[in-house]
Amino acid sequence: MNERDVLLNELAQGIRPISEGIEWFDGLGQEEQSEALLFLRHHCVQARAVTEDAPESIRRSELRPTHTPAVLISRGRIDEQLGKIACLTLLDERRKAFRLLIAVLSIADARRRERFCSGGCSHGWHRPPVA
Repeated sequence: MNERDVLLNELAQGIRPISEGIEWFDGLGQEEQSEALLFLRHHCVQARAVTEDAPESIRRSELRPTHTPAVLISRGRIDEQLGKIACLTLLDERRKAFRLLIAVLSIADARRRERFCSGGCSHGWHRPPVA
């Protein structure tokens, strides 16, 4: 796992504040931002994000329901919509997509860990919260 992966996982778990993640994301070039969004999309799918996660993800990301990523995630099959969100090209939309995908991953991964890791696991994906 590289530094980017650790940072994104810590953001999704609430170990780091989203403001730190946005600052990091804004410092990336367009290609690196796209890679980060695709990474997040992939891990949202792996964590088994479901369509019902959309409203809470929008709320947690503090997006308006009319913002493009929020509209997209509310429109059907979540795996398809996450792909569309990860491919947004305008800087402002990519920043919103980043916030939303972190929220989706946070919700889906917490549910996955509760179901499948409650007795302990060895996959190393999550770290214990920092006190």
